[in-house]
Amino acid sequence: MSVTVQYAGPHKRGSIKKVVLAYSGGLDTSVILKWLQTSYGCEVVTFTADLGQGEELAPARAKAELLGIKPHNIFMDDVREEFVRDFVFPMFRANALYEGQYLLGTSIARPLIAKRQIEIARETGADAVCHGATGKGNDQVRFELTYYALKPDIKVIAPWREWELTSRTKLLEFAEINQIPIARDKRGEAPFSVDANLLHSSSEGKILEDPWEEADESVYQRTISPEAAPDKATYIVVDFERGDAVAIDGTKMSPASILTKLNELGKANGIGRLDLVENRFVGMKSRGIYETPGGTILHAAHRGIESITLDRGAAHLKDELMPRYAELVYNGFWYSPEREMLQSLIDRSQENATGTVRLKLYKGNTTVVGRKSPKSLYSMQHVTFEDDQGTYDQRDAEGFIKLNALRLRLRALGQGGPKT
Repeated sequence: MSVTVQYAGPHKRGSIKKVVLAYSGGLDTSVILKWLQTSYGCEVVTFTADLGQGEELAPARAKAELLGIKPHNIFMDDVREEFVRDFVFPMFRANALYEGQYLLGTSIARPLIAKRQIEIARETGADAVCHGATGKGNDQVRFELTYYALKPDIKVIAPWREWELTSRTKLLEFAEINQIPIARDKRGEAPFSVDANLLHSSSEGKILEDPWEEADESVYQRTISPEAAPDKATYIVVDFERGDAVAIDGTKMSPASILTKLNELGKANGIGRLDLVENRFVGMKSRGIYETPGGTILHAAHRGIESITLDRGAAHLKDELMPRYAELVYNGFWYSPEREMLQSLIDRSQENATGTVRLKLYKGNTTVVGRKSPKSLYSMQHVTFEDDQGTYDQRDAEGFIKLNALRLRLRALGQGGPKT
């Protein structure tokens, strides 16, 4: 079946009949909502996702209604379980770290929001979707790659690439002219921008733009400082089944509940802070302050269970593929065939990643101090320094070493060996 793909540029007034807007109820998306109504003259459907960002969502509904959105066009969904089960956990099976450090908290949320927008567009007969990402960042790419992967003929409106409201002052002026209510504490210039969900919070911009200046303690919202953390270590036990955490200290929990509990433990012990200068997909470098308390613990725990259940070749192959997987998530290619192919391989590797990991949490550090599994590949008989009762013949190592040394010896004989 052939599909005609629409050009994703500015659309003429009247060319859009109904649009699904990713809506938070904040200044930017409230202005976007009104701007869509006045600039495109189209019907607007709002979608607000509860991703565990820790904010009350009721005001977003009230503001949408105030701006003329009919109740049947307001969608507010609690997607926390779906977020952790279908996006966070699969990513953590891969041990994904972008540029060796970033646990991809913002990146992994975007495909879920965009997926739900497309679903709502189908439900309501909308012919367009809209996001509030700027033209400088990664999120515009993540949203739109997902839109097109799931509905190739969808029309996309990206206000920050179209309108003339290029400053906070202009946004506030537009809000006042159009009687969009703005809370008093939101009228001043925000010192930095924040994005949050159940996995993490990220802070960027303004006072954080100079990479030489240390972030003030007020920037951190999900963690206490390691210096202020308790002087006594906290020990916890995490159970895994096929690579996914299923229980903490013996108590079975849902995916979202597990991450919530790990967030609480991480916060109390000052775990999960990251000050990072990263390479955006669009080409520039940016500095961000990330807090991923529960994710940092989960990442360490997952590596702990893999250490005794994954064969060396499988584990090393996973480590080789991980940067590519992480880059795909960061760049917005969650629904790409290559990510899906890698996911199949990763999930295959997790079939025996079942067992228990004990961790020590102390002043910003997460340390694996115990691990056990009914599928363990660790053999005490083979590694013991005591009498192994003939399990391992140490004389076998001589031939193993000589075979591996053969090419090195031939090089030394024929070419004079390495240059020293």
